[in-house]
Amino acid sequence: MSEGTAVMDASSAAAKRIERAPLVTNNRTMSWISDRVASCTERRAPTWWWITFTLTSSLAVVSLLCIAYLISTGVGVWGLNHPIGWAWDITNFVFWIGIGHAGTLISAILYLARQKWRTSINRAAEAMTLFAVVCAGIFPMIHVGRIWMVWFLAPVPTSMGIWQNFRSPLLWDVFAVSTYFTVSILFWYTGLVPDLATLRDRATTKIRKFFYGIGALGWRGGNRQWKHYEMAYLILAGLSTPLVLSVHSVVSFDFATSVIPGWHTTIFPPYFVAGAIFGGFAMVLTIMLPARAIFGLHDLITDDHVDKMCKIILLTGSMVGYAYAMEFFIAWYGGNLFEQYAFINRATGPYWWAYWSMIFCNVVSPQLFWFRRMRRHVLPVFIVCMFVNAGMWFERFVIIVTSLHRDFLPSSWNMFYPTWVDIWTFTGTFGIFLTLFLLFIRWLPMICIFEVKAVLPEADPHYHGHHKATIEGGGH
Repeated sequence: MSEGTAVMDASSAAAKRIERAPLVTNNRTMSWISDRVASCTERRAPTWWWITFTLTSSLAVVSLLCIAYLISTGVGVWGLNHPIGWAWDITNFVFWIGIGHAGTLISAILYLARQKWRTSINRAAEAMTLFAVVCAGIFPMIHVGRIWMVWFLAPVPTSMGIWQNFRSPLLWDVFAVSTYFTVSILFWYTGLVPDLATLRDRATTKIRKFFYGIGALGWRGGNRQWKHYEMAYLILAGLSTPLVLSVHSVVSFDFATSVIPGWHTTIFPPYFVAGAIFGGFAMVLTIMLPARAIFGLHDLITDDHVDKMCKIILLTGSMVGYAYAMEFFIAWYGGNLFEQYAFINRATGPYWWAYWSMIFCNVVSPQLFWFRRMRRHVLPVFIVCMFVNAGMWFERFVIIVTSLHRDFLPSSWNMFYPTWVDIWTFTGTFGIFLTLFLLFIRWLPMICIFEVKAVLPEADPHYHGHHKATIEGGGH
């Protein structure tokens, strides 16, 4: 008997060692989750929100004024020249498109993989995707110069018989990004419906109840509604998953299908996808860490969530570092003198500072995440994420500008220097992005209430706890 007891004690001790940390800490109940998340939208906007909103919206207005000045004057107000026909505009486009990849990855791929830790961060990441794509869409439209002709990008037949070049990856971009944006909106809004019903039922004013009621689409939380919801969410997740891989691959075709040294390489599609996930997760942490601290959401966005995202940043950052090394290897192994010069020029030419900034930010700084203590300390995580955000912008700048500024003919060589319109247009897009995010956290739940409840032990029908879970109304 004593021997059997010892075996049982050893097995229970082993079970405790391998037991996973809870996704919601401090034994929070379902009602606490509803109250804490909904209170972020129900309370009066705090002073910090108004100050931040004023600053970000002012920055957004500056960007819009620069765009208006550009349209009224012409693209000559940018620093573009021959042979650098693409510079900050396309750099910023690819940068923002990359930021938008983490949201769909967290929501779709991790949902299909049944990774329940996504539930606390997927809503904000999906919203970030939409806002980043909005910022990205600005640059191709104004890049064409005559923005009033941008509708020619759509395959609309005209009496002039003008059709698009369907063999051009630039047109593929239009279809890929517009499809990605449409599916992302549907995916985000579908996940919002049950939570909008919760806010509707909690509303204390008629106007809030009216608008949340419209958004909830008559949701009552019946079995039939949940069945249809889960099927629709699953279908949208299945549609979104290939988009994560295809959209940035198509964006990379803008470069890879050309014959310019530094661009003409088959490694670009997987390299761009890994880089997009890398930068997207860094931006998610950049946004969510301050939000967690301000709203006191440490029990919902735990250190384990941060730890897992840091591991993904380390993984994708290693992939990006491998791609950087392979670019040099391919240039050497291919024996193309122009290709070899393009990469030597990146590292030692006039834009060497941008290249080595990229290497430090994207390859060196994420190595801190090998250490568990660094992954669980907010300050190092936030600093590394800021480095990654900067490094991903430098990566796009290095790919575009350093490949263009040295043409095949030395007589055509030139340098790119951004003008004040370049700088403020790009800086202002951060104002647009943050303004939209502030409006989102003010009026909509930044955490998916019903999905977080579903990962509680009390949500398991076979749960036999010492206390009964508190379940509030609202159709859930």
